[in-house]
Amino acid sequence: MSAIIRTLLAAAVLAVTPLAACFGADTIRIAVQKTGTFAWELAVIRAHGLDKKANLTIEATELASPEAGKIALRAGNADVMVSDWLWVSRERMLGAKLAFYPYSSALGAVMVPTSSPIRSLTDLRGRKLAVAGGPIDKSWLLLQASLKQEGLDLKSAATIVYGAPPLLAAKAVGGEVDAVVNYWNFCAALEAKGFRRLAGIEDILPKLGAKGRIAMVGYVFDESWANANRDAVERFITMTRAAKEILTKSDDEWERIAPLTGAADAATLHAYRDRYREGIPRRPIADEEADAQVLYRVLAKIGGRELVGSATELDPGTFYHAISGD
Repeated sequence: MSAIIRTLLAAAVLAVTPLAACFGADTIRIAVQKTGTFAWELAVIRAHGLDKKANLTIEATELASPEAGKIALRAGNADVMVSDWLWVSRERMLGAKLAFYPYSSALGAVMVPTSSPIRSLTDLRGRKLAVAGGPIDKSWLLLQASLKQEGLDLKSAATIVYGAPPLLAAKAVGGEVDAVVNYWNFCAALEAKGFRRLAGIEDILPKLGAKGRIAMVGYVFDESWANANRDAVERFITMTRAAKEILTKSDDEWERIAPLTGAADAATLHAYRDRYREGIPRRPIADEEADAQVLYRVLAKIGGRELVGSATELDPGTFYHAISGD
């Protein structure tokens, strides 16, 4: 091989390498639950070319559960997933420097049949209450903390049944329980079936010291990855905000993504739409973080080590502060 050819090949390699690095930085690998609301958002992003406008390549891997997403993120097989700040803070205390950015403030609720004689949360005394997610579910713990301020230990004053969200929603419809504490989308589906919201979890947060409706769920990513790809993360955040605005303003968009939501009918789809829109975070990150610190202490006190480990305070750095819009 002549010296000239070797020189040209070397120049070609040098020219291609920065381009490859650039395109690599613009690729974001997302772990997404197939039946989760993040999948709705991704569908809007693709349909409107928001990823291309942001100069991002989104590689989405569908997983069966949130736990699978956590494993993918911790193993380095995904860059972004959706989880809560409690988990992020706990992982940080264990040495994994993850970061959280608000995705949704849509929270669960206590649901009862429309004809139920239960009119207030204190009326749950002596009733059979179904709780989705188990004994350390965040909504359940916050509900208990709120009622303890009124002198009611709901855990011992009511008959508690734990189970999976869809199973408990079915039990509520079948009249097997008096009330159910469930995730927001299952509560929305119950609303469409004629159930009444006895109380939304967001309604009790002020009693616990929160100043506003907090985003418990957010985009989660590795802090070092975010620092190395800060511009791409900023564009990702801008892109997802744009998708949320489309879902806020366009009813037609909800008709288009209806198959992804699993809504059985128009009433259920409309309930999903309305509750999703209510849950779009619009507060400054500093306000979200301040409320998270307050509620973390409440949850740590009532949930104990099983929920938060040994930490009694939200780990500093849990919340990611974007350059734009915060």
